[in-house]
Amino acid sequence: MDHRTNPDISALVSADNRHHLHPFTDHASLREKEGGARVITEARGVHVWDASGRRLLDAMSGLWCVNIGYGRQELAEAARRQMEQLSYYNTFFKTTNEPATRLAERISDLLPDHLNQVFFVNSGSEANDTIVRMVRLYWQLEGRPERQVFISRHRAYHGSTMAAASLGGMSAMHAQGHLPLPGFEHVQEPDWFQHGGDMTPEEFGLRAANAIEERILEVGPENVAAIIGEPIQGAGGVIIPPETYWPRVQEIARKHDVLLIADEVITGLGRTGSMWGFETFGIEPDLVPMAKGLTSGYQPLGAVAVGERVAETLIAKGGEFAHGFTWSGHPVACAVALENLRILTEEGLVNRVREMEGVVREKIGALADHPLVGEFRIRGLIGALELVRDKGTRERFNDPGRVGTICRDHCIDVGLIMRACWDTMVFAPPFCITAEEVDEWAGLAREALDRTLKDVEGELA
Repeated sequence: MDHRTNPDISALVSADNRHHLHPFTDHASLREKEGGARVITEARGVHVWDASGRRLLDAMSGLWCVNIGYGRQELAEAARRQMEQLSYYNTFFKTTNEPATRLAERISDLLPDHLNQVFFVNSGSEANDTIVRMVRLYWQLEGRPERQVFISRHRAYHGSTMAAASLGGMSAMHAQGHLPLPGFEHVQEPDWFQHGGDMTPEEFGLRAANAIEERILEVGPENVAAIIGEPIQGAGGVIIPPETYWPRVQEIARKHDVLLIADEVITGLGRTGSMWGFETFGIEPDLVPMAKGLTSGYQPLGAVAVGERVAETLIAKGGEFAHGFTWSGHPVACAVALENLRILTEEGLVNRVREMEGVVREKIGALADHPLVGEFRIRGLIGALELVRDKGTRERFNDPGRVGTICRDHCIDVGLIMRACWDTMVFAPPFCITAEEVDEWAGLAREALDRTLKDVEGELA
């Protein structure tokens, strides 16, 4: 590959500063203190290159999404072929296209039998926004319109639209735009490391699950529409719940006749070592939003899988579902998704996730001996390193997120991409990562941790 320095990079960064508002960005800091955005120009496998020619190992799969790895020509060819045949047509008003219908069928084949209807959107945010409308309409059609309330968890992330951000439990997002909207409740997340105290993980898992039932009883079961949860909370810091958690949540949902939504935007399509995160934890959801891994990030596409209970009511009693998007079932995005799913299944990449989990557990897990690392955790190819002031007591640093940001910046400096969620360094590498690349990752991560330690060693207990 020819990783040439872009001679116009300064002009590009200058134009970016003048015109481009980035998501989840402090623009004053980016433009004034940091000088401008990092420009990524190429990517292959698990590596990306910036405009200066620097290679970085991407242990985050972009934004949890490049599951099959970068640079697969098959997906580019699938897009080209579809663009030449049918570049676009909508799926409104009793119309479809072949890729959308084939993809709906393929997704249904990959799901349990009761999840066999698919509604297409363009992102995880839109998927969860759709679910809010769909679930509330379902209860209205069933003659129980008072069932409006959704119960979620603190530090949950379900998207950035008004409804999806309300579903989520991110306080910083709620502080902007007078959120959450009415009808959204949040309870303690199942984070044993942060909240478990002297309890065993199993004891804490039950306590965190029971917090959901307590809130249902406070709100009134007759008012609760659904419980929503990521099988593993991603942006919340890769919170892997104790084994007792999800079985108890499932029991609570059934007891109170509340719908259960498994948000698979991050965990779906193999990330946890099963095709779906709900399979990893034994959940039987009524609805399943998905996105990221559906196209491995090569095209914007999301979907909602709708279980029989909800779908049958919507179809039989709902009339016109007055909801949708211009790009719902976009033929090019759906053609790319079909090719992505072919690669995922034919190349056995979900099995590979389980195989590589052991390698990552050994190599990255060895970083648990570092003075800053209080816990290493992993399930499939998603995991985290907790940065702490005191390993023995699990005490955090002051000003949450400060040390994580320091470590993230050192990672970039040494050629590694890991994300900081507060002071938790999280990872989710492409499924194609090799043992040799895990070795490279481990060495870079240790160097970044060592540099971070020098910056904060005066604060350690």
